[in-house]
Amino acid sequence: MKKYTNTGNKDTRSGFGAGLTELGKTNENVVALCADLTGSLKMDDFKNNHPERFFQIGIAEANMIGIAAGMTIGGKIPFTGTFANFSTGRVYDQIRQSVAYSDKNVKICASHAGVTLGEDGATHQILEDLGLMKMLPGMTVINTCDFNQTKAATLAIADHEGPVYLRFGRPKVANFTAEDQNFEIGKAVVLSEGNDVTIIATGHLVWEALQAAEQLEAKGISAEVINIHTIKPLDEEAILTSVKKTGCVVTAEEHNFLGGLGESVARTLSMNHPAPQEFVATMDTFGESGTPEQLMAKYGLNAEAIVNAAEKVKNRK
Repeated sequence: MKKYTNTGNKDTRSGFGAGLTELGKTNENVVALCADLTGSLKMDDFKNNHPERFFQIGIAEANMIGIAAGMTIGGKIPFTGTFANFSTGRVYDQIRQSVAYSDKNVKICASHAGVTLGEDGATHQILEDLGLMKMLPGMTVINTCDFNQTKAATLAIADHEGPVYLRFGRPKVANFTAEDQNFEIGKAVVLSEGNDVTIIATGHLVWEALQAAEQLEAKGISAEVINIHTIKPLDEEAILTSVKKTGCVVTAEEHNFLGGLGESVARTLSMNHPAPQEFVATMDTFGESGTPEQLMAKYGLNAEAIVNAAEKVKNRK
């Protein structure tokens, strides 16, 4: 299998900040709005370099979404920034009516998603956001895996016409994708080819999937690893091509198994090519306080869990 090198742990939210900084220099229509979390969202450089295009809304997330929707009418490209829980759950009505239904060109950028938020606990660790956002008609949903991919996605969504939900995280994780990558919305990336089992992963679970594939290789199991960075629109062709070859699939995500990537893959397979599937995800539960590593292990969101799921699903063929 193809090997990937971690060039140094970085947080994906800093990838967003780096992308936003670059957009500030290259696209004068890009504006940024934040709900009192400028430092946490790594928006300081944009704020300092372009104060006339930065708007601190305060702890008024619903208002932030409404303002962003209005700014698009004048041709601006607003990037909103706050924690994922506040970016979606707290303001779902405003997103549904003012952004999705109205088809406004708002980029909803959300950090601190999933259990890897860590010590802040269940009230902040949203595990339902991908499901909430993918069900909105016209909403593009992206969940990136490392610093480089998050930066590339941030740049790409500025050129995409229409509402986007961009999800990233708080902890420092492996940075292994190419620095100069071409991020194509809706296009899966086959990271490693294999014949025995397909592993489809998103976000922080992509690196764990690669580690799992190495462990499976040592056991004589050939795993194909696919990075699905775009939950919607889903690259169904890549999924079907792989599963028709391997005959089974594991989906891996830092999200509830109800409504997330796994369910989208299951729907695709059920309609086109039914095959055994195992889910690595949280199982209809809230999170809790703890370190990211402790929580990923407790909720079965790591390489070990992916290996176990791959062995199980392979035996179901």
